[in-house]
Amino acid sequence: MGTESASSAARGTVLLVNPNSNTRTTAMMAELAREALAPQRLDVVGLTAADGPAMIIDPESLAASAAHVRTAVLDYLAGPDGGAVAAVIVSAIGDPGREALELELSERGIAVLGIGQGSIHQASRGGRRFGMATSTPLLADSLAALVGSHGKSEAFSGVRLTASEPLVLAADPEQQYRELAAAVGDSTTLDGAEAVIIAGGPLSETARRLAETTSAEIIQPIPSACSLLLERLGAVAA
Repeated sequence: MGTESASSAARGTVLLVNPNSNTRTTAMMAELAREALAPQRLDVVGLTAADGPAMIIDPESLAASAAHVRTAVLDYLAGPDGGAVAAVIVSAIGDPGREALELELSERGIAVLGIGQGSIHQASRGGRRFGMATSTPLLADSLAALVGSHGKSEAFSGVRLTASEPLVLAADPEQQYRELAAAVGDSTTLDGAEAVIIAGGPLSETARRLAETTSAEIIQPIPSACSLLLERLGAVAA
């Protein structure tokens, strides 16, 4: 398990857990979380799953990653800095293991959130219609089920997909940007989405770029989860 941390002079620590084994992705996502949480004096420690695929692209790997999330978190909590943990963010869009871990850690007063949960919460504000754009076609049903688990199916316009496979796009950021932009366009113009979630933790850099360069309301998973966390912790108004 790899770790990546920031300043130790914080009032508490947030563990951002990457359920896949790509440490570069962990570092990127942890930095995005740090931008949102550092002003509230919350440290961010990025944890990388010790096992599993470099990218979660199907329901089987999504389900299997839940165990890796739990192991990474419990190993950290058992260590010398475990007592400072205030919250955990599960940083895969399908939120693998989030509900079980939330139950397990509730007695310790540790909040557990997922980037899928945070994105759906943000996208559905005010009852608006929202969709998702992603590069993982095999996860489309899992994402729709996640929306349903939060009671937002009626507002959900569906999943729009890139033309190319996720591993191809991971190797070509420009192509990833173009194809996700096209998927966002279809979600808004064809499906009537008022907001579009860029559904994937590894897509976070492209999500930020889309938010800066398109007219669509882009929901970025990492910032959305951080906003929900701050609401839960009472750092900002709900």
